[in-house]
Amino acid sequence: MRTRTALFAGLGALALTACGSANDTGTGTTTTTTTADTTVAGTTATATAPAASGNVVQVAQGNPDFSTLVTAVQSAGLGETLSGPGPFTVFAPTNAAFNGVPQATRDQLLSPAGREDLRSILTYHVVPGTTDAATLTQAVQAAGSGGHRLTTVNGATLTATLDGNTVVLTDAAGNRARVVQTDVNASNGVIHAIDRVLMPR
Repeated sequence: MRTRTALFAGLGALALTACGSANDTGTGTTTTTTTADTTVAGTTATATAPAASGNVVQVAQGNPDFSTLVTAVQSAGLGETLSGPGPFTVFAPTNAAFNGVPQATRDQLLSPAGREDLRSILTYHVVPGTTDAATLTQAVQAAGSGGHRLTTVNGATLTATLDGNTVVLTDAAGNRARVVQTDVNASNGVIHAIDRVLMPR
């Protein structure tokens, strides 16, 4: 227990919504969209998602910016789960985000002893369902100043807000991650890259 607490503390210092076709409730994003018209900060934009080239794991494997994440997913034994039908929305920390975590903590999490903690952290970055950037932005705008709450596969929640036109995710410890790349499509979901590792507690 002391080891697990220390791991979360060390990471916390630095800091993928099952849906058919439903309306957003303000408490969770539940709309699947591949082509959307939305207004952000007074500007109307139309985005058409490109064809998916594999499941979320395969897409991440093909992107060098997610190599550390792929290693972590494999170490945590989540590769098969995230290769399943889903769908999933993955808020994927980039390699640079993982580099913000102390090396000793990363090594511990990637070891057999740290597998449970690693699974908890990684599933905190996954939301059931497919939520593209336009749908997420609309949900945040509709939620108002309190932000839009996302319930993750982990069971804990993230709060999404806007900083200008950028979606910002806040974790349970108050750490904030900015979405730096959106709508990396996969056959079983979508990936949005973020610049910080988030913590469930």
